[in-house]
Amino acid sequence: MSKILLAGLLAAGAAGALIAPVAAQGATLGPAAALCNSNATAVLVDVRGFKQNTGTLRVQIYGADRNYLEKRKWLERVDIPVSKSGNMQVCVPVKAPGNYVVSVRHDLNGNGKSDKSDGGGLSGNPDMKLTDFIFKRKPKLAAVSFAVGATTKRIPVTLNYINGLSFDPVD
Repeated sequence: MSKILLAGLLAAGAAGALIAPVAAQGATLGPAAALCNSNATAVLVDVRGFKQNTGTLRVQIYGADRNYLEKRKWLERVDIPVSKSGNMQVCVPVKAPGNYVVSVRHDLNGNGKSDKSDGGGLSGNPDMKLTDFIFKRKPKLAAVSFAVGATTKRIPVTLNYINGLSFDPVD
């Protein structure tokens, strides 16, 4: 490969890194992927720890207020098939800068219902117990909320699954 061609490719790669710094770690998924790729006001949810690469992934954004995690109170929702390659980066739009909470559910068998085999996670990756779900206890808002400004905010979420009496990441 000529030095001129190599220099051109390196320059193009550097320019691409400046244009889309958030997407550099892997393919950005979801109907709003272009927002995250252009570093606009959005949330890029980096989902890790899939038990299996099957089913559907649901990512929901809530306002960081008293309605967080309440049924049908989400602001934005993205449902996409689970990638066969494992970890997923899902872009979810938000209307304006502010404070938000992310909820992720891995519908392992893709039946659209919450089953004991399904996994889940929240922004902030709080330590939750199986009894928290049984008694419908939410984690403290401060533990799961985050601020979004004028650029894309990357939020890592590690999935947890029921294993006996615990709710933990897959080993």
